[in-house]
Amino acid sequence: MPLTPDEVAHVAMLARLGLTEEERARLAVELGAIIDHVSALNRVDTSHVAETAQVGGLVNVWREDEERPPLGRRAALANAPDHDDEFFRVGAIQEQ
Repeated sequence: MPLTPDEVAHVAMLARLGLTEEERARLAVELGAIIDHVSALNRVDTSHVAETAQVGGLVNVWREDEERPPLGRRAALANAPDHDDEFFRVGAIQEQ
């Protein structure tokens, strides 16, 4: 199922990706191939496969909690895109 460059542009806008016309055309072909592959999975007969919520054994991969000294404000803010030396600064999420 080929996608149009306009459909790719719409998805890119939703994902906030800036794509050139060339990238849209290339991704239309690539995403179309992915959709075709996934749709082929829908044609597989699974009527004799029992329903399951978990395909593998459950294993706890968590480590034990260890007490450590706190990170500190400077280290916590070191990679923040915007801060004021005390707090993270984020944009408003509500419209005016």
